[in-house]
Amino acid sequence: MKKKVVSMLLASCMILGALTGCGGGSSEGKSGGKSGDGGVKEFTAFFSVPGSEINDDNEIQQIIAEKTGVKVKETWLTGQTAEEAIGTLIAGGEYPDFVDAGDGSIQMYEAGALVALDDYIDKYPNIKEFFTDQEWDSLRQSDGKIYWIPQFSNIYGEERTCTHNDEAFWIQARVLEWANYPQIHTMDQYFDLIEKYAKENPTMEDGTPVIPYTILCDDWRYFCLENAPQFLDGYPNDGSVIVDVDNKKIVDYNTTDTAVKYFKKLNEEYKKGIVDPESFTQTYDEYIAKLSTGRVLGMIDQWWDFAYTAEDALKSAGLDAKGCQYVPLPITIEEGMSNQWHNSGGIVHTSSGLAITTSCKDVEGALQFVDDLLSQEIHDLRFWGVKDVDYQVGDDGMYKKTPEMRSNDADTAYKASHKCEYSYFPQWSGTSRDNKNAMKPEGQEQEFYDGLSDSLKKCFMAYGVETYVEMLGTTPAPGPWYPMYTYSQTMTTATPGGTAWNLMDECKHMYLPKVVMADDFDAGWAEYMNAYNACKPEDFLAEMQTELDRRISEAAKYSN
Repeated sequence: MKKKVVSMLLASCMILGALTGCGGGSSEGKSGGKSGDGGVKEFTAFFSVPGSEINDDNEIQQIIAEKTGVKVKETWLTGQTAEEAIGTLIAGGEYPDFVDAGDGSIQMYEAGALVALDDYIDKYPNIKEFFTDQEWDSLRQSDGKIYWIPQFSNIYGEERTCTHNDEAFWIQARVLEWANYPQIHTMDQYFDLIEKYAKENPTMEDGTPVIPYTILCDDWRYFCLENAPQFLDGYPNDGSVIVDVDNKKIVDYNTTDTAVKYFKKLNEEYKKGIVDPESFTQTYDEYIAKLSTGRVLGMIDQWWDFAYTAEDALKSAGLDAKGCQYVPLPITIEEGMSNQWHNSGGIVHTSSGLAITTSCKDVEGALQFVDDLLSQEIHDLRFWGVKDVDYQVGDDGMYKKTPEMRSNDADTAYKASHKCEYSYFPQWSGTSRDNKNAMKPEGQEQEFYDGLSDSLKKCFMAYGVETYVEMLGTTPAPGPWYPMYTYSQTMTTATPGGTAWNLMDECKHMYLPKVVMADDFDAGWAEYMNAYNACKPEDFLAEMQTELDRRISEAAKYSN
């Protein structure tokens, strides 16, 4: 039945397209370049993160192709680090049409591999609308031009946030239920609960041992281990530093008293057997595989880093009904402190984004496609799917899903054959242009709640909330500098601060696992601090202070 509906839609679109140019793709955007079947133009894209391939005959991708005249073959990081993959591209000098190089964006810019977008942006209204003039200006590189479009965190209209998409101490709902839903506010309370649960419930139903707490340390995902002290002290995710809001001063979260307490706690839990002994050697895929079994009781991570793989696997295996899904907790180092795990508002990730390379033979066609993807019709196809196949529309105009539709959303095979989000292309959160629906299903309050497992509903009800965000609370962004990691991610060894930043990163990768596993924590920490201080972190902190001052000054200009 579903394939029949999609086929009817495709046929309708082909007829309309022949008469009127169905969809937003302009004739200019469709001329020239490489064309596939039916005159559909084909582009290529590479994203320097792991991702899920979709089938070549993916149904929604085909509908989007018929409406826009464009199809993009996406490839993802496999078998290499992001640094290796981008280095290989630069060395070869041949690139896909689109790229998001992540932390390698500056390297691709310096290699002359990217197309400046300044002369194009005003031609495409949906792209132009994506940022304010101030935000577009923040994307300019050293030559004064714009080379990439950050894809995520942009909010259209009213903010609609049900899922905490960011970092947190996560814990399985079944652990909270077992303890009768206690108030857990501190790191000590968190680990105490996990210890007690694991002692009383050491295995899964099939006899497989539970993993009380694991840590992801693979490559750039090292944040799951190293940056918790900033949150534990009640600060938001500036990523590489703390900003003392009152004094507008940079603080190094790696050396605070809270950092010592945090790593000492991990050391204690490691010695007790609570911390997964494979934490420091497991790959990302191995980590996701563990979470997908329901064995892991808790961890620190970003929601986007595990939810679209492990959470879907838990649902598909029926483990959501057993309470194996994760909820975030408002953890700080001491009781009574405010937390800033969740901040409202959008973020412009100035350090990277979707770029068009010099290998692209049709820059205008590529940008027209991006513009089309941001139109409401195509955006709905990307994230809601096909009407009456993936969602229904009520008499009130609100989108909703049936239980079967939600089950399909978590099914790997169904997603590969049917869904096409173009997930690393620009996208909106917030409210649809109809002023009713959310841009994405996870922001649709009633749909979000209706789609929760009974276990999660029971958990939320016990805490008097209806969303993940309400489990944490929310605060506005602390200032115009936020987040500072968008600057530190662009630093290179061309400056003393960038050199120090690189050395600090290598030092933490080497020493923090040793600190957690040390027989003598104090001795291990002292050794780490000696090595850390030899990296000259003061050079890094000084350059971050200069950037903080610049951002504050720049914001003042726009506000006057």
